[in-house]
Amino acid sequence: MSVVSAILAAEPQQAIDHFSHRLSNETDCDDVASAMKAGEQDFVLLHVVGSPAAYERRHVPGALHLPHKEIDQARMAQWPEDTLFVVYCAGPHCNGADKAALKLARLGRPVKLMIGGLTGWEDEGLPFATGKEPGSIAG
Repeated sequence: MSVVSAILAAEPQQAIDHFSHRLSNETDCDDVASAMKAGEQDFVLLHVVGSPAAYERRHVPGALHLPHKEIDQARMAQWPEDTLFVVYCAGPHCNGADKAALKLARLGRPVKLMIGGLTGWEDEGLPFATGKEPGSIAG
């Protein structure tokens, strides 16, 4: 018996529940890029860490810079209550996106974390935007 099979796999329903739960809270860089390239962006993408200068140097195309520390009820009032937010930070070593997601959820807002953040985006070979504006991803 290998170390992989030493602990039995979950029953199918338990696995369904587990992975459904994860996917309801997370998305990945490729899914975000694919939705944007297809013109199916039904979410607001938020770059939730770093200074304005860091955002200007490199961010995911289409992302708005809204540091997690600035997320509050008044700031979020510009979007309808049912707006889905996708948040990301620098990468797996950063918990800024988790902090932003928690704040948004506490405000009653739908939210998903883009796993990998900037590091994951780069690992996928996806393009970055620069400058003060969100920019867009090429189709």
